[in-house]
Amino acid sequence: MAKILVVEDDIGISEFISLELKHEGFEVAVAETGRKGLAMAESEKPDLILLDIMLPELNGLEVLRRLRKTSSVPVIIETARGESVDRINGLNEGADDYICKPFEIEELLARINALLRRVGYYKNTAGGSTEQLVLKCGELELSPQSMRLKVCGNELNLSKTEFFMIKHFMENSGKVLSRSDLIDAIWGKNYYIDENTIDVYVGYLRSKFASITKQEFIKTVRGVGYVLQA
Repeated sequence: MAKILVVEDDIGISEFISLELKHEGFEVAVAETGRKGLAMAESEKPDLILLDIMLPELNGLEVLRRLRKTSSVPVIIETARGESVDRINGLNEGADDYICKPFEIEELLARINALLRRVGYYKNTAGGSTEQLVLKCGELELSPQSMRLKVCGNELNLSKTEFFMIKHFMENSGKVLSRSDLIDAIWGKNYYIDENTIDVYVGYLRSKFASITKQEFIKTVRGVGYVLQA
């Protein structure tokens, strides 16, 4: 079963989460500080990290920022309810999902399992196909197995959410996609995600593209959504 690293300074919360995750069959490691969490992300090689924003020594955003320099491990950030700035900053730094405190354990388990499905954990551990396929759209070339994107021949590292977003765009090149379409494709149907989250990730992809080329691949269709023109 998947290994989850819980980075949480509140011992009561971390013990409760650990107990519930273990009950569901997950392997669990716990870190009480940002620095320890960063170190354990390297040593424990978790399949997913549950990361609190408010941490001693290093806050969660700084942990995430440093982590994303070397790792694409799926990350769910914990934020205070109503703190949209923390959620947006976390997504900008490479978080794949978020959950607001206080939360029901059922919601946390649903988000963990949904994210593990998105990144192919269950398929891979069940002996699913590892056939290498490459998607090409103009100057964009995406390798689903390695989750690497080449733009004009230059390789970009992607977070899990960025990967699923650009993959859906490339599979529907030239088609206008609404924010709702993108949410369903990335997170699944009946899974609540604020539509502004799509705007955040589109901006993140555009920023990465701009570091390589002036070509604008993802165009805004006002009042509707976005379209990939590669």
